[in-house]
Amino acid sequence: MRVGFVQFSPARYAVQANIEKIQALLDGMDFDLVVLPELANSGYLHDDPAALRGVSEKADGSGPFLGALTKIAKEHRACLVTGFSEISGERLCNSAAALSPTGILQVYRKTHLFSTEKLLFAPGDTGFHVFSFREVCIGMLICFDWIFPEAARTLSLKGAQLLAHPANLVLPWCQGAMLTRSLENAVFTITANRVGEESGQGQTLRFTGRSQVTDPTGMCLAQAGEEETTIKIVEINPRRALNKQLGPGNDLFADRQPRFYQL
Repeated sequence: MRVGFVQFSPARYAVQANIEKIQALLDGMDFDLVVLPELANSGYLHDDPAALRGVSEKADGSGPFLGALTKIAKEHRACLVTGFSEISGERLCNSAAALSPTGILQVYRKTHLFSTEKLLFAPGDTGFHVFSFREVCIGMLICFDWIFPEAARTLSLKGAQLLAHPANLVLPWCQGAMLTRSLENAVFTITANRVGEESGQGQTLRFTGRSQVTDPTGMCLAQAGEEETTIKIVEINPRRALNKQLGPGNDLFADRQPRFYQL
């Protein structure tokens, strides 16, 4: 399976421009699954909730952003996982969608909101669930979910072989921590971070780039630079994530002792 990430700087409120950036980066590329950054349709820092609502869209694929990405998925006969600003009734949600040639496979709403996101977005209510693409079991996280090991563990216990992780990272620790998430769960991970700088909500944030693909042994298979706009694709064998053996005498999941983990 050929998997990877797109790393770029989504322009705030410029949905069509962001679509065109993604199309240009994916043009001519051969892949089965690619992950895009968090809030790839809208940008990150927003002082005006009404303006953010104006570029948000429903999770049914009828909006311009998810509609365009579904078309790209169909053209490439592939799966795209992207972050986007979702409108659901009166609520705005920081969400991720898995798009296939036949439409939306799953939508996940961010469970662990970071900092001023809490001023704009409703807490995620979907929980952690897996979906299948080409007989590979996949789970989704969004950005700050990385620091809560329960998120990756829950998806892994539900059978996820690969964790797709759209992100807008500003803290320096995630890329290293995702090596551990891969190792402790024996899964592949794809973190698609953004680059660039944004100002709003009384602050300026610089995003850390360094999008990456990791394997079940905690090895980094591909990583982007801190500032480059790029796409990187690697070939993996997802069946490796079915083997939870850690040496001849230990199984990461069979050796768990949940009765001792209760508070």
